[in-house]
Amino acid sequence: MHFGDGRLPAAYLAHIGRKKLYMILALAALAVLFVASVSLGPVRVPPLEVLAAFFGQAVSPRNQIIVMSIRLPQSLAAAVAGMALSAAGAAMQSILRNPLGSPFTLGISQAAAFGAAFSVIILGNGIMTSTQEGAITIINPYLTTGLAFAFCLLAALVVVAVSRLRGATPEVMVLTGVAMGALFTAGTMFLQYFADDRQLAAMVFWTFGDVARAKWDTLSFMAVVSVPVIAYFYLNRLNLNAIDAGDETAKGLGVRVERLRLFGMLLASLLTATVVAFLGVIGFVGLVCPHLARWMAGDDHRFLLPLSCLLGALLLVASDTAARLVIAPSVLPVSVLTAFLGAPTFIALLLGRRKR
Repeated sequence: MHFGDGRLPAAYLAHIGRKKLYMILALAALAVLFVASVSLGPVRVPPLEVLAAFFGQAVSPRNQIIVMSIRLPQSLAAAVAGMALSAAGAAMQSILRNPLGSPFTLGISQAAAFGAAFSVIILGNGIMTSTQEGAITIINPYLTTGLAFAFCLLAALVVVAVSRLRGATPEVMVLTGVAMGALFTAGTMFLQYFADDRQLAAMVFWTFGDVARAKWDTLSFMAVVSVPVIAYFYLNRLNLNAIDAGDETAKGLGVRVERLRLFGMLLASLLTATVVAFLGVIGFVGLVCPHLARWMAGDDHRFLLPLSCLLGALLLVASDTAARLVIAPSVLPVSVLTAFLGAPTFIALLLGRRKR
């Protein structure tokens, strides 16, 4: 080992190299899967034709329209939503020091769904459609996202308040999240009970969670919100590492723990609200992907956060692609597949914590 001359130990460099390799492999897999996702569907477009369409050079005008107007925004929305939910989950797990934290398990996704349902049903901010984008179109995305964020924030503040109680365990926080999720789910059902047939049908389809309804304006809004928030979490990667070591240790290192916890939960709620307001509730991505990234790259947020985002995008793009093919030509909502994957993983995590 050579520390005096500034050289790092070979074992450490190899350890870091493995983490970087995981990120490179995840990025390469995402690139390949992304092209496949745009290529596959009821109408298959050859991969080379897909790449040509990206540059406006597709041989077939029909393929150019399919790629640029339907498939590309849908696949990009899946990637952006997967990154956003995974980043929110990874941040919540560290901020609350709770390995079971995620927008879905802490009731934040359900709170966002209630806010969006309130906007659509009570304020009339949604209309029925029968287009490729889904059963409902949001008229004012800013109002819908704002209401979803407001209720997200309410749920997040309740969870943070519980986490600050003396002796509060991760299990208590998860149970608080379950209670909040049940409360807001009941509220959404209450709104649906008083909705007319068209509103009810729209909300049922909307709550499934599906990236097929994404359009270019939807994607742009999601990206404008998600990229700066994910960047904020990455810029605070060392502070999140310090919080993982304990609040007292973090404060001793100069981290403003309470401010970071409040801002972190607020921004994680904003990510969740943005995704839910446009795509519906997509569960378990924010829980599964950070744990998979932690298993591959450890707890260091220099690698955990970017790898979580890549795996989140990879999972949601893969699920969206599979949803188009399972019962083709019909298309399953992507949330169905993520739930089938996430539920057994969540149970495995609970059993693993029990054994430890």
